Amino acid sequence: MEIEYDGSEVAREYAETTRELLDEVVIPRERELLRNRDEFESRDRLNSAVDELRDEARERGVYAPQIPEEYGGQGLSLTDVLPTFEEAGRSLLGPGALRISAPDEGNMHTIELAGSEEQKERWLRPLVKGEARSAFSMTEPHGGAGSDPKMIRTTAERDGDEWVIDGHKWWTSQGVEADVYLVMARTDNDAHPYRGCSIFLVPADADGVEVVRDVPHMGESGMSHAEMRYDNVRVPDEAMLGTENAGFMIAQQRLGPARLTHCMRFAGMADRALGIAVAYASNRHAFGDRLADKQETRFKIVDARTRLHAVRTMVRHAAREVENDRRARVEVAMSKTFAANVVQEAIDTAVQVCGGNGIGKDLPLADFYENVRAFRIVDGADEVHKRSIAKRVFDDDAVDDSELENLTRYGGF
Repeated sequence: MEIEYDGSEVAREYAETTRELLDEVVIPRERELLRNRDEFESRDRLNSAVDELRDEARERGVYAPQIPEEYGGQGLSLTDVLPTFEEAGRSLLGPGALRISAPDEGNMHTIELAGSEEQKERWLRPLVKGEARSAFSMTEPHGGAGSDPKMIRTTAERDGDEWVIDGHKWWTSQGVEADVYLVMARTDNDAHPYRGCSIFLVPADADGVEVVRDVPHMGESGMSHAEMRYDNVRVPDEAMLGTENAGFMIAQQRLGPARLTHCMRFAGMADRALGIAVAYASNRHAFGDRLADKQETRFKIVDARTRLHAVRTMVRHAAREVENDRRARVEVAMSKTFAANVVQEAIDTAVQVCGGNGIGKDLPLADFYENVRAFRIVDGADEVHKRSIAKRVFDDDAVDDSELENLTRYGGF
């Protein structure tokens, strides 16, 4: 089911070309891999398949649509690129094929926003080309710098014209494969963490960088989530991304758009899941007629489609606010929380409609479900975003006391 949304001609053209790429090349390749689980679950083979698909994306002119042309991308704005992200999200391989998968997509955006020309030449160009990989290293074990980033313990101390980084991180996405880490560390222990942290670009081969392990996790085949140690890691002044103690400001510039693009990738996944459910229900007979003719099945899918439409609308609104330089923290938080729950429920519905075939792994639904469940935690857990929204609701919204007048008058309080 297609719904027309307001958008530029460029946005529509890129989305249409991406859909053709997905239908003609990417999804058929995904099906081949899913038929051979050993290939799909082998990180090397999966990444090799994605590299091949990138050549096709380049040939069709949709590779790295979010990156400025001068660095090898297509130069689309945030609002224009959203439909393309959604189309790519319809396949487990789509985001990787277009070079819009996390964490590289957000890290490239961060370096493009805050990096020096030297940093862009050294890291951004090879990242865009797919010749390098990156990881954002902020979350720490034992409650540090996860949902509450103020608890960050990793430090960076100046020593002459160098910084010495010491700390323990985990859930560093793509940490095993990364060539460069964006490491968040305390650079002013006397200041509030929001005003005393900086981000450093740390090469993977720097002395003292240790990948402790790939933390076992559900979903996201082909990507590690590493536990890391930084032991007396020395980097020059030039490794600092942006200005000293501006780490959280830079991180917020990264996370707002990244959360919205995440929403659209998963919206595409939910869209395809519901399409699979409709196709299955239209062909599966039970108790005298098709599943598609049973009201409960139809209404479940209708409800999922309705809520998915709301997600798309919310994300587009939040993206316009971000693009117009308005404070959109609450709009982004609402979009991310609502989208994460809606897409999870939509994929759960698709699994239920398809029954045994839903939990089987001949179809991609089981893999979709594993991936989407993590979305309610990564990029800020539901509860963290709701806390931000609640702060605005209870602290900022004007209270009309006149509505309480009768309660007060008659002793209601």
